[in-house]
Amino acid sequence: MKHYDVLYLLKENRNDFVSGQLISEKLGVSRTAIWKYIKVLKDEGYTIDSSSKKGYKLISCPDILTFEEIKDHLNTKYIGKKIIHYESIGSTNTIAKKLAEQGEENGTVIIAEGQTAGRGRIGRAWSSPKYKSIYFSIILRPNVNPMEIPKITQIIAAAIIEGLKELKIEAKVKWPNDIVMDGKKVCGILTEMSGELNKVNYVIPGTGINVNLNREDFQKDILNKATSLKIQTGSTMDRKIILGTILNKFEPLYEEFVKKETIESSIKICKNNSAAIGKNIRIIQNRNERQAKAVDLAEDGGLIVQYENGSFEKLISGEISIRGLDKYI
Repeated sequence: MKHYDVLYLLKENRNDFVSGQLISEKLGVSRTAIWKYIKVLKDEGYTIDSSSKKGYKLISCPDILTFEEIKDHLNTKYIGKKIIHYESIGSTNTIAKKLAEQGEENGTVIIAEGQTAGRGRIGRAWSSPKYKSIYFSIILRPNVNPMEIPKITQIIAAAIIEGLKELKIEAKVKWPNDIVMDGKKVCGILTEMSGELNKVNYVIPGTGINVNLNREDFQKDILNKATSLKIQTGSTMDRKIILGTILNKFEPLYEEFVKKETIESSIKICKNNSAAIGKNIRIIQNRNERQAKAVDLAEDGGLIVQYENGSFEKLISGEISIRGLDKYI
């Protein structure tokens, strides 16, 4: 889009004014067109100083998760090289599935500033105020057995843990699909798939991360089990850097899965940063509840638990949830 070409020129000359004449010559557009593109950028939240004598100067960029704002933080080969950005939609997974059905390419990332119908596992609703969280889904087309797909949740979880760690934030994995800090949920992952008996059409891992939410942004009844990066660190976080870092961490872990048919690295990360291993937990399946001790993570991502009678079981993610005995985890 032409207005992003103007933005690119302004970013290249961040500390100086860029004359209308120069923009006109570089992009082959009229002065009137430039004025229109500048207006579009301002409407998107960019602060641009305009001077009839000097031209245009970029003062500040908005906190939005468009490709133009994230690309400087990306060093991937294909994950996130195409980003489809929305202000507010029902859910990124729903849109991603529609686009995947229409043939959207592998590695495309769908991002929303807010969701009106976010979902967690087992159909749970997910609260979604705008510009304070990161909501994204990735379209993946792995050539693997459909039975292997649940492993992708572990890969995303590992990428989030490693991404946050690079930003000096310590978090843990609550098996199989939550990231927690201080025993409270800061992120949820929902992986959905379209496939046949022995063929995967596409996989959509969707993620919602509570970034800059304040305590008052949460409903009171979930404050004891949900939190945000801002609440935990005491600082407002840069969502662009967080998302770029996570996508950078995700790609090599995902490639290990599709090329080497192993998730050894992801399992190691999830195991070393588990919120459950070593703890007594409640296992909730349908309406039944059992107690056990979480003892290990299997190489396929299953959670190994030990019951009071000494017997072991490997839990496979699906319709199973785990909880701490007296709190979320």
